[in-house]
Amino acid sequence: MSNTVVAILLCTYNGGSYLKAQLDSIANQTHKNWVLWVSDDGSVDDTAQIIQRFAQQQNAGQVNFIAGPAQGVVKNFLSLACHGAIAADYYAYCDQDDIWESNKLTRSLSYMENEEPDTPALYCSRTRYIDDDNGTIGLSPLFKRAPGFRNAIVQNIAGGNTMLFNHAARVLLQHAGADVAVAMHDWWTYMVVSACGGRVHYDAQPSLRYRQHGNNVIGMNTGWAARRDRIGLLWKGRFQGWMSNHLVALDALQDHLTPDSRQVLACLAQGRQAGVMGRVWMLVRSRVYRQTLLGNLGLVAAAALNKI
Repeated sequence: MSNTVVAILLCTYNGGSYLKAQLDSIANQTHKNWVLWVSDDGSVDDTAQIIQRFAQQQNAGQVNFIAGPAQGVVKNFLSLACHGAIAADYYAYCDQDDIWESNKLTRSLSYMENEEPDTPALYCSRTRYIDDDNGTIGLSPLFKRAPGFRNAIVQNIAGGNTMLFNHAARVLLQHAGADVAVAMHDWWTYMVVSACGGRVHYDAQPSLRYRQHGNNVIGMNTGWAARRDRIGLLWKGRFQGWMSNHLVALDALQDHLTPDSRQVLACLAQGRQAGVMGRVWMLVRSRVYRQTLLGNLGLVAAAALNKI
């Protein structure tokens, strides 16, 4: 797939501290046919200068720098994913503070090479957590249940910084639009592809080094502290709000949803209007699932307490 063009979608905001290491890892990719699009949300540090120096070291037109919408990370990434001037065979979200393994693009493309061009397809993987000095401090969770819409509607297992998706998936994102009110761009992408009959490939091998520092928008998703934080969001009604927004956003894709996805959404929508037993029954009937037993027990409890 050496002739395959990958558009790398990098969002930046005051990322000067770690940006050079990420850019170097992009330059060192074994797959060389990439074009970098950088959307900056109003950085006041040396981010723009770092991008400019990097652009001068690459081929003409290989690095493009544009102003972002300045409405946060989700809007920034979706603005790139839906940008009309960007056209490629595949698209890869990219965070400003990671370090890609040199074979990240090559490996992710190998998972996609047998997919039909008109079938939405998405690759994602585990990540290796590192500290400020690039020292390994752990791995992201290994998800063992198959990816799919019944999982995506209640849980995101697809980290955006690991994602690569094809043009058919990108067309769906454009159809829904960049202004959808969703929790995170990567969770939304996982939902869209799986809801519309696409293929999701989950790679158990880490494809990048995910730096952990004080300014992470989303950090490590492991351990009891992470579980405590997720429970806190559930009880505060944050998950319920996300679900409401996602049901509205998915409605814009009605013509592209599979019959099975529509049935799942109908069960959840009906259950949200029911009493305690009705909510639990509709949750069970929908067959949605999280990746762990504890997570699924939490779903049942949330349904009973009207938190979905």
